[in-house]
Amino acid sequence: MIPFNKPFLTGKETEYIQEAVASGKISGDGMFTKKCHQFFEQKFGFKKVLLTTSCTDALEMAAILINIQAGDEIIIPSYTFVSTCNAFVLRGAKIVFADSSSDNPNIDAATIERLITNRTKAIVPVHYAGIACDMDAIMALAKKYNLFVVEDAAQAIDSYYIGADGIKKPLGSIGHLAAFSFHETKNIISGEGGMLVINDEQFATRAEIIREKGTNRSAFFRGEVDKYGWVDIGSSFLPSDIIAAFLFAQLENMESIQQKRKKIWQKYWDGLKDIAKAKGFLLPTIPEYATNNAHMFYIVFDKAEDRTKAIEYCKANHVFPVFHYLSLHKSPYHQDTLKNLPQSDRYTDHLLRLPFFFEMTDEEIDNVIDKLTNY
Repeated sequence: MIPFNKPFLTGKETEYIQEAVASGKISGDGMFTKKCHQFFEQKFGFKKVLLTTSCTDALEMAAILINIQAGDEIIIPSYTFVSTCNAFVLRGAKIVFADSSSDNPNIDAATIERLITNRTKAIVPVHYAGIACDMDAIMALAKKYNLFVVEDAAQAIDSYYIGADGIKKPLGSIGHLAAFSFHETKNIISGEGGMLVINDEQFATRAEIIREKGTNRSAFFRGEVDKYGWVDIGSSFLPSDIIAAFLFAQLENMESIQQKRKKIWQKYWDGLKDIAKAKGFLLPTIPEYATNNAHMFYIVFDKAEDRTKAIEYCKANHVFPVFHYLSLHKSPYHQDTLKNLPQSDRYTDHLLRLPFFFEMTDEEIDNVIDKLTNY
């Protein structure tokens, strides 16, 4: 059997967890949390990072930080996970759904401006499969209309955007704020877990307060105040240092993890490119301004029924690919029957994610390719 996903352990996770326990500090912001923060700030140049219990929590913090109020409008792609929207809906925002590009599932930047009104507060681009959205275009719109940009970089660790100026920028470093995920299906994992990236310094101090239940406890622990109290709204967004210990073991091995995942991605590409051309299904498209972090490999069928039959055929042969998001504008909670987002619906009905995990062998990859080719 070839599963869709299998979490990878580097071997140091339990050792570091034992260290965290032995330190006597297993609640939030212990020594491994600090190590993780330092890693991200040094490697990617993020101005400030804060580990969170999930990417969802990081997005919820972002919604609080940019002061979302009832009636504010947030532009979000319909083809995304529900957390991208929930974070803002919880603050009373109205979600304005945008369509995906015809080339890849990312938001079509060319369609955003027509969605902007005097109530628009933010744009939330989602870097699907770790592939960058057109951030030059999005940031230009944000500047023109005085909007915030919150990057949903859940899948985008160690991926980059190449701007018109030729400068390569890590995804998550471009918008005012960004959110990452370390869920077990991601490249770098901690089981559950996430991270808020703060690129705009105006949010740095308040982010710490919101993350600590609305208190200035972080400042107290640094000796900056002689006591701490309730100073703002907030919640319990910081993870246990046990989670951070697991994550740090992964971060130490990021380079080898990424190298292996890119080899898997390339083997899929090489093995499927000819049959894709012959049979009319599409492989991932990577724009010139984007790099590939090998988060996933997907194919897009020409017909929805072909995807359904391919899944059935693969499962009958012990290979388990999966479909992905369902268009949120058609969800039971939101359902906007007047909205016409053909590309989002196309990916909903036609996109298939292939099994992809670090320990995948060449034989297993060949098996998946063979099953798709045979089908």
